[in-house]
This record gives sequence, structure tokens and C-alpha cells, in this order.
Amino acid sequence: MKTSSKWLPRDGDVILSREGFIFYVFGYEHPPGRALAFLKYIPEAFSELFPLDFLDVRWRLGDIVLLRPKNLYTPRNYRSIIGVFREHFPHYVYDCPINGKTVICVPFSHISRVFPPDACLQSLLRSGSLDRLQSLAVGLVRLLSEASGVALDDFGVHGSIALGMHRRGSDIDLVVYGAENFRRVEKAVSRLVDEGVLAYAPKLPIDAVRRHRGLYRGVPFVYNAVRKPEEIRTCYGDSTYRALHPMRVRCRVVGDGEAMFRPAVYQVDSVETLNGAASEEPREVVSMIGLFRNVARIGDWIEASGMLERVSPRTGRPYYRLVVGSGRPGEYIRPLTDRAVR
Repeated sequence: MKTSSKWLPRDGDVILSREGFIFYVFGYEHPPGRALAFLKYIPEAFSELFPLDFLDVRWRLGDIVLLRPKNLYTPRNYRSIIGVFREHFPHYVYDCPINGKTVICVPFSHISRVFPPDACLQSLLRSGSLDRLQSLAVGLVRLLSEASGVALDDFGVHGSIALGMHRRGSDIDLVVYGAENFRRVEKAVSRLVDEGVLAYAPKLPIDAVRRHRGLYRGVPFVYNAVRKPEEIRTCYGDSTYRALHPMRVRCRVVGDGEAMFRPAVYQVDSVETLNGAASEEPREVVSMIGLFRNVARIGDWIEASGMLERVSPRTGRPYYRLVVGSGRPGEYIRPLTDRAVR
């Protein structure tokens, strides 16, 4: 779809820029006329500008040949990308007054096309000509919809299938819209695994806690949650955020209603500071890193290392949160309650 002033950027929407860069929208708080995003694919024509190691694979979107960095999300690589953009494509660099950070923020005026996951799935459902992987993606969505009672309209597909860039070995990357719908799909996946229809297929130890990766007819799939429009309760500028100092804590999760989204929000109490004297106590642990979505539920204990931030709402009293994924290396959320796959 073409972008317009009515487009509401949501986490996971894919942006094709005028120059051929592919960005993924991050989160839900965006400056007017811009979309906060991270870079995923770089046109081969510009690859020499970036001091990055690239995968030995080329993707093609129309006439654009694309490369993908091996390690896109390290703090060092992110700084390199910001530096290249500031020098050669400064319109993508935004010095954000709300959080005091320099970020990638795509102006609507430089967007060629947007690929929302729900629209991409609807296109597949209407198509009369699907290849094997596309057919499997549609079959998996229909299976999950029937098993969970979640409407087809509340699913989406992104990743390489959404862009038509998939190849042998590509996985099926699904979206479930809405927190309640996500929990229903999560339970349905568990039942289907018990019945032998699906299988869990964790890549990392923490995936065994999240249970979001699986196999469907031998093909890997992953599913994640995106907020419905009515679940987006904050707007850019509602609060300002200021980093204070690194912090490592052990705490108990008392709220998980937004834990499946990105950013993932865990309300916490019983906070114990593990690196020095106690300071301001965070009431939330917030992960900007998708890896730490949905890793704990109410009553679970977690250990988290990140940056303590002061949150100052326009209305209401300031409070503190611990942000995992502040740009420092080695930040994490570690579940201390065993919920691994059986």
C-alpha cells in the first residue's frame, strides 16, 4: 500500500524507502509525519557505504537487489548505520527531544511503499496462484484461526513472504493482532503441539520459554503480537524519558498484559537491586529487544539488566522504569521461573 497521512505506523510494518532501503517499524510512539524504525535490508548499490559484514545471500524486490547485515542489532553496528545515514541520507536520522537519543526515523515523504502484515495476508488469501511456502503460510493461519477462534482478519504475515522475497529455507513469520487474541493463539498452539499437529522448535534457550517458534509440516514458523489500534494508549510526546544509570535487578512480575508486544512491558514489584546500593525503584521493566517479549507471566521472578530511566508524563507524577535494550551491550531479561517446553 502507498503511505498516506492516515497511515498509523505499527510495530512490524515494513517500509520500502525511495532509495530502496527496507525498514521495519518499531513500536507505537512516532513523531508526526515520521515512523521510528530499524534498518533490515540495504540496496546492494549502497552496500559499500556501510562498514558491515553482510550475509552471502541476495534478495530481490522488483528491480532492487538487497543485502542484509550478519549482525544488524549490535550497538556498534547501530552506531555505524547512524553515522552512514547522517553523512549520506540525513533525512533518516532524528535527534529525538522526547528521549534524548539519536534514532532512525523515516519521514513519510521518503516512503515508497508500506507492507502492513494484515494487508499482506489478505493479499495471499485472495490470490489464486500461490507457491508452496505461501500455501503453507495460508494453511497455518487457517489452522490457527480455527483452533483458537481468532478471526482471519486478526492475523498477518510479514518477513520475506510478505515482500515476495522468500526462498528455499525461508520460514513463516506471522502476526497476531491484539493481546487477548495472542493468548488464545498461544493456547491453541500448545494444544496442537500436544496433538502432534505442530511441534515447538526453539532456536535459543529463551525460545523454550516464549514458545513462539514451531514447525508446521516441516517448515519453521514464528508468531508474535502487534497491538490493535485501540490498544495503542500512548502517543509520541505524552511522556519524556531520561536515562539515569545502568541497573541490574531481581523482581517479581505483577502485570503481563503488554508483555507480548514490542516494546514488551512488565509491571514489577519486590525489586532488589543487584549492582550496588538501592536507588529509585522501577515499577516497570521494558524490553526494546524483541527477544525478551513474553518471557515471564504474573507471579514469575525475573532478573534484568538495563538502564534506569525517569519517565515524566505530561499529566501525572514521574516514575521510573528499567529499559532493556538502551544501546548498551549485554542487557537482558532472565526468567527465574522454569516454564520450559515439556
